[in-house]
Amino acid sequence: MLKNVTITVEETVLKWARKKAAEENTSVSRLLGEALKREMRQTDSYWRAYESWKKLKPWPIKASERMSREEAHERGR
Repeated sequence: MLKNVTITVEETVLKWARKKAAEENTSVSRLLGEALKREMRQTDSYWRAYESWKKLKPWPIKASERMSREEAHERGR
């Protein structure tokens, strides 16, 4: 269900939005609605990934068992 909202923007922002909407053959309203939807999805994706990452178990490697810098460089050759 779509809802109407009223926003306040600077004149220069409105001019840009009108031009951008015309270039994309859409309305300013739809342009802003789609931009907000993209932002919402990106933000939600980020937080879901972050929460999943926090649940991962740490690697069972101790610092004393890691390769030295020299060993890593030698291995890469």
